[in-house]
Amino acid sequence: MISFHDILQIAGGMALLLFSMKIMSTGLELAAGDRLQVILKRATSNRFLAVLVGIIATIALTSSTAVTIITVGFVNSGLMNLVQSIGVIMGANVGTTFSSQLIAFRIDAYAPLFIFAGAVMYLFFKRKSVKNIGYVVLGFGILFFSISVMGAPLKELSRNPEFNAMLVQFDNPLLALLVGFVFTAIIQSSSAAMGLLVTLHLSGVPLSFETSAFIVLGSNIGTSLTTVIASLPANRDSKRAALFHISYDIIGCAVFGTLIFFVPAILGWFETTWTEKARQVAMFHTLYNVAVMLLLLPFIKWIAVLMQKIVPLKEDEKNGKIHERKLLYLDTDIRQTPAFAVVSTARLEVCRMGKIANENLALALDSFFENSEDKANRALDNEKVINFLYHQISAKLVEINNMALSSNDAEKVGKMFKTLSDIERIGDHAENIAEYTLLVKDGNLKISDTAMEELRLLGNLTTEQAIRAINVYEVENINELPAIKSFEKEIDRLSVEFSGNHIERLKEKICDPKSGVIFIDMITDLERSADHAKGIAFSILPESKR
Repeated sequence: MISFHDILQIAGGMALLLFSMKIMSTGLELAAGDRLQVILKRATSNRFLAVLVGIIATIALTSSTAVTIITVGFVNSGLMNLVQSIGVIMGANVGTTFSSQLIAFRIDAYAPLFIFAGAVMYLFFKRKSVKNIGYVVLGFGILFFSISVMGAPLKELSRNPEFNAMLVQFDNPLLALLVGFVFTAIIQSSSAAMGLLVTLHLSGVPLSFETSAFIVLGSNIGTSLTTVIASLPANRDSKRAALFHISYDIIGCAVFGTLIFFVPAILGWFETTWTEKARQVAMFHTLYNVAVMLLLLPFIKWIAVLMQKIVPLKEDEKNGKIHERKLLYLDTDIRQTPAFAVVSTARLEVCRMGKIANENLALALDSFFENSEDKANRALDNEKVINFLYHQISAKLVEINNMALSSNDAEKVGKMFKTLSDIERIGDHAENIAEYTLLVKDGNLKISDTAMEELRLLGNLTTEQAIRAINVYEVENINELPAIKSFEKEIDRLSVEFSGNHIERLKEKICDPKSGVIFIDMITDLERSADHAKGIAFSILPESKR
């Protein structure tokens, strides 16, 4: 008869299993997070490369959900298109099977060795790279130790007639499917769910292989639910990627669930090829995900088109008139996301704010040159969105700064505060220009044609500089920095020249003094906007090289 102590031991072992995966993920983020970001960004329209990238990233992070969320962020930023993201998500589903394969190797006897080696590396070495690797090794040790902790009570449980009678109920495929779905959705980790399932078989729990197979199918759908929830407050591309993720798993489950139900020989092949039940489950988990990937891989482009039709753009999103007063990428509990992924996500949010500020600068200038009160009011409304984003992103950056970050990520977060401030100041200058429009219109002020042409030229150069700066910041293209610097000098030169021209016009009484004040203020706003744009672009360099 199983005791209360045995139940506590199983619960404790499960907690250790989840904790070990978190430790491994964190250690790998710190050790290789930046490299993983580069790998993800280089996923091209070649669907096979995108799949490979998804597999590698998921094995490294031990989390297909984290990889999917990062991928969605890259789609939204324009660094990856929807077709590429679908390939990465397919690869992530295959990569997540690595953990169950690892557990099925029965190397839990070496758990103390891994724990000892990992602890020594983490506690007694000063080099961060060694400490991070030690943290990963420690995670592996705790993973295997969790299997040992659960092993004895699970074996005792396997001898319990009442428990075995209960397991018979799970012979219903639909019930087994539901159990896999619900359990994985609750713990938000298919890797951990599969780890527990493999451990049950290692302990001799008499669960039929058919039941385990349907639990695997349900677990695959359960892990995609997290992505769907995360995409609810996000934009259209996020919803499309999340919809694909859950549709992909449902289609795979429907096709192969039907096959194994009506063609038992498929499961029979697994049972004759591998004698151990734990290995059978691990191999089914892997080969099932590979089979679904191969089934849908040829149709990636058509799937992307289908997702766009199911989740179309709204009219106000098509014309770009409306910006939502909410975070798109950081509007989740960042504590549940890998640290390096959060830093990448924060960068996407900063880039989004920068693009909105640039659009608003162009809109404010249009309002001035067209003498449009409607555009001026829209620019003033957009400024409220920019201020909202500034405060919200700043608060999130403070949270991120308190996380366990690599030195490189910590430096990136520090720079983001300054970049965020530069973007917010560009927004303020756009607001000033929109207000000048209203002053000119209300006061019926006149500005000479020459002065307007000078402002138009300076405005075009400044908006071009701001757009180029955000692009440089987004893709970290240092080759564009000399052009940014040269452009900023030209804007400074023209600002001085046009201010001098204006003084001459005032002397000759060509311009009205009241409108002249607005002219000088606009020159100042544009020149300072260009300065802030330069600061945004040059923030990609280390402090010592600026």
